[in-house]
Amino acid sequence: MLTEKQLVDIKALQKDCEQEGGFQLKLNFEMLENRGNNGKEDFFHYEDGKLVGFLGSYGFGNKVELCGMVHPSYRRRGIFSSLLRMGIDEAKKRKYRTILLNAPTGSHTAKELLNTIPCTFSIAEYQMKWQETQLPEDSSVFLRSSFSKEDRETEIKLDVMCFGFYENEAHGFEQVIENSSDQRLIIEVAGKSAGKMRVSELNGEAWIYGFAVFPELQGKGIGRKALSKVIMMEHQKGLPIFLEVEAKNAHALKLYESCGFRSYHSQDYYLYLD
Repeated sequence: MLTEKQLVDIKALQKDCEQEGGFQLKLNFEMLENRGNNGKEDFFHYEDGKLVGFLGSYGFGNKVELCGMVHPSYRRRGIFSSLLRMGIDEAKKRKYRTILLNAPTGSHTAKELLNTIPCTFSIAEYQMKWQETQLPEDSSVFLRSSFSKEDRETEIKLDVMCFGFYENEAHGFEQVIENSSDQRLIIEVAGKSAGKMRVSELNGEAWIYGFAVFPELQGKGIGRKALSKVIMMEHQKGLPIFLEVEAKNAHALKLYESCGFRSYHSQDYYLYLD
């Protein structure tokens, strides 16, 4: 579990790096603030009491994402390379099938570093923000909080069917999510579970994660109706609404754009090959 000082130090370093580089780092603060005691997930480099280098690892079932930063005044000293080695070594110990290195699309410094690492471009991911749009109301789709054992099994099935998790990995991921403050929602149609999503309200923003509809029910408008309900729920609270989507997921991208989301930033992911 990270200390309050460590979280403050990470945010200060992030601010310095983003201001200098003109990009946004994906540091998943909700996960950082809810770390457990089950192993080494974060790596720090301090000099003279100041945090000048940080790397966070974020496990999602069978894969782990690594994202880090070094203060502009302390670069080209091997700090990030050292942090990255520790992060990769730990990921291998945990037997992740996939190790992804995350870098903002606009970071030239990150791209230069990645050219020295055995990796290859994998995917691009868009961060999208909702622009106020008139959305239809529909009572055929219902959202309710996930709370029962059956709901957990539904979430696990959807992680396996829609996100490529192995079942044991999905169980482990659900245990991690249970420790977060996310609102977990089950999508229902005609009294039966049709999908799921999570909503995180943090730092005055609402983020939508883990949005999935059973494959046999896709293409029937269920996802759009459920997403519209969540959007209006968060909009009524006065919160800006965000989500993320892989650039190659054309179906999801089209759905989100039809509901009023617009891309404002992107992250690139590189598959570690060693």
